[in-house]
Amino acid sequence: MRRAGELASASLPTPVTAGQPRGRTDWATLTRLVPYLWQYRWRVLFALAFMIGAKLANVSVPLLLKQLIDVMTPGQGRVPASGVDTATAGAMVLAVPVGLLVGYGLLRLSTSLFTELRELVFAKATHGAARSIALRTFEHLHELSLRFHLERQTGGMTRDIERGVRGIESLISYSLYSVVPTLIEVTLVLGILAFKFDMLFVWITAAALAFYIVFTITVTEWRTKFRREANEFDSAAHTRAVDSLLNYETVKYFNNEAFEAGRYDESLERLRRSRLKSQTTLSMLNTGQQLIIALALVAMLWRATQGVVEGRMTLGDLVMINAFMIQLYIPLNFLGVLYREIKQSLTDLDKMFALMDRDREVADAPGAQPLTGLAQPTVRFEHVTFAYEPARVILHDVSFEIPAGKTVAVVGPSGSGKSTLARLLFRFYDVQQGHITIAGQDIRAVTQSSVRHAIGIVPQDTVLFNDTVEYNIAYGRPGASRAEVEEAARQARIHGFIESTPRGYQTMVGERGLKLSGGEKQRVAIARTLLKDPPIMIFDEATSALDSANERAIQAELRSAAQNKTALVIAHRLSTVVDAHEILVMDTGHIVERGTHGQLLARGGRYAAMWALQQQAED
Repeated sequence: MRRAGELASASLPTPVTAGQPRGRTDWATLTRLVPYLWQYRWRVLFALAFMIGAKLANVSVPLLLKQLIDVMTPGQGRVPASGVDTATAGAMVLAVPVGLLVGYGLLRLSTSLFTELRELVFAKATHGAARSIALRTFEHLHELSLRFHLERQTGGMTRDIERGVRGIESLISYSLYSVVPTLIEVTLVLGILAFKFDMLFVWITAAALAFYIVFTITVTEWRTKFRREANEFDSAAHTRAVDSLLNYETVKYFNNEAFEAGRYDESLERLRRSRLKSQTTLSMLNTGQQLIIALALVAMLWRATQGVVEGRMTLGDLVMINAFMIQLYIPLNFLGVLYREIKQSLTDLDKMFALMDRDREVADAPGAQPLTGLAQPTVRFEHVTFAYEPARVILHDVSFEIPAGKTVAVVGPSGSGKSTLARLLFRFYDVQQGHITIAGQDIRAVTQSSVRHAIGIVPQDTVLFNDTVEYNIAYGRPGASRAEVEEAARQARIHGFIESTPRGYQTMVGERGLKLSGGEKQRVAIARTLLKDPPIMIFDEATSALDSANERAIQAELRSAAQNKTALVIAHRLSTVVDAHEILVMDTGHIVERGTHGQLLARGGRYAAMWALQQQAED
């Protein structure tokens, strides 16, 4: 275990998550949030009205408490100090304070009632905005290019989205329910103190608040880096865990459980150290805040006590000031937490906005129209040159045509660029030079959705959803009937297998379809594409995972399915493409030979050599 930990420590990179923030200011992040809330503007206004009502009721409580104390103080209120008989004094005691006590209770109830109404009214706006932003982020991620999804770290990215959604709710909750009400209450209290007493009370309160806020913001800004670091290591640990679990079989194949545990433990150790730093600095912040509050309270109460002794203030005034300070400083106790959480929510929200701002490498042209003319969907590659990276060109000036209703096969060694043709036709990437057309239309000039709607593919590496067999087949055409799903399964020669399982078409296929064998997954993929029934078909090693008997049977079905369709077949086994109308032989991104099966054999070139080698291997 120690050795695994050392290996993990040596190989552990600095955590990087998808969608790193771009240095956007907090104000810019808030500005991005406003349009999502603006659609609930009436709810926002009602919530603000209820919030103001709650604060007015809250501030009125100490005022009423002062009146109650003064009334009950002998010689200052209506209760006589002496010289009044007991019956009269009792009547006066019952007549006046009862109303004040009732009013005190109603104000307390009003504070809670307005607060609950505020939260009830604004809940729809909060959750609605979070839902809209999360949905937009999800849609945008599907709009990004294949390059982004090949480079992403799924665990970290999902954590960023999760924290971003939670950040929206936290940001709105803390700002509207805590910060803004506290500011309103501070303004009201300072106004009352200035109106009823001398300005020294105002200056003490204002100075303490200013010092408190400056101290809190300064220390919180300093310690934010520890919280951000903790989040980064949290995302890194989550990414490691998800990646390891997704590759469970690989871990088992190489007996690397201890190695994976060591890597994960190293991430957790870094996370633990970051969280300890965060907690230590939080304790420093809380201690400093309490010191400022204590000094301010002592100064205020000392000044009020002097006023009572000198006769300038009543006992009720002393109680009122104490109640004001308690009401004021209780929420301020959480100012550091609120500020930190708001800053963190803004950071989390900015990360999600950064994902939304990721440029779409492949985007529809302005005013792009859907693909038309699919009755004769001829496909052409015209002088196509393409590179995933500038330093490594994959395709070099490739030109060929797949006539409508015909089948063209592409063969060649691994890495020759065969599968890249399918990715470009699907417009997962845009070519750097040349054109790809369908029915005479450049696919860059029409909508991506219409291009992909017109094409069906059986990929070499089949990945299924963690759902039922029926769901995965029906994914080719959502809304297809059960009978249509079963017919597609029959054509893909998998209906019998599905029916033989205890749950039939409701059998769960597991994460990425791992409960099925490679051949079973491939037949599900074939059924899915057959159900889609598009005018253009791509078969990328469509039968590579099948045994010879099933391969021959399914090849017949695929030939039937490709009848009168434009089909591109990518294959290693030359026996599967002998009936193609044209065969292209590729090597290092060039088309080195082309022709029918017979023509290429007669030529005695690269294709003939490959054919002879495969025949010898089969013999």
